[in-house]
Amino acid sequence: MKHNIEDLLELAKKAALEAYEELLRLNESQVLEFSFSNDLPREMKALADQVIEKVILRKLQTSGLPILTEESGEIEGNQISNFRFIIDPIDGTVNFIRNLGPSSISIALYDGIMPIFGVILVFPSGDLAWGGRNFGAFLNNKRLKVSNIGDISHSVICTGFPSRFQFDNQNINDFITRIIDFGKVRMLGAASLSLLQVAKGSADVYLEEEIMIWDVAAGIAIVEGSGGHVSILPGKNKHSHNVIASNGLLKYPVRHL
Repeated sequence: MKHNIEDLLELAKKAALEAYEELLRLNESQVLEFSFSNDLPREMKALADQVIEKVILRKLQTSGLPILTEESGEIEGNQISNFRFIIDPIDGTVNFIRNLGPSSISIALYDGIMPIFGVILVFPSGDLAWGGRNFGAFLNNKRLKVSNIGDISHSVICTGFPSRFQFDNQNINDFITRIIDFGKVRMLGAASLSLLQVAKGSADVYLEEEIMIWDVAAGIAIVEGSGGHVSILPGKNKHSHNVIASNGLLKYPVRHL
């Protein structure tokens, strides 16, 4: 069955909006209930993630396409297709639980390993961003464009330490080497929102290693839609990747790659 990409984009937007409305309805106990992962001691799992995933799946599964989601893993569709939705019900779970900053609902459509479009709904603001290489990129229907900064010493990089980051001396030194030449460094606590800052032109680069695909899938598509450049390589773990997204103008020293 041939799918209409525009229809799938509208479906993803509606799923994100319904999930946002559900987030607003959560009571305090649902927001605050969480546990730490047995496999990853620094990974927080919230009840809200599970609640929101159900809302999104209920909507997206009407397409019949397979889905990869942070909470439930790989879900087969009832149709044979290279298309696949990739979702993160709440990216920035710690921000959400602890009220540290914004988080997001993140939905992307991929054709194999190629991003088609991404949808990011920011919580609690309700801002809706979407885009892709063949769509452009938009935030609340305002077109997005990456920055025009070409001097790395004047640029802003968004980065972070994913749950799988190993805090040994070698990794710490490598991390410092990668960011030392940038003018400013920011950690926002949500990869999707870091990528959105690159798409908006508020930041110039996003870099993170061993980040999970559901954290970055939608943001990658939106950066591409805003005229940015993305390099993505497989990580050491299943579904993890090493990602650099930028305005495409900055020239990196070799050590940043």
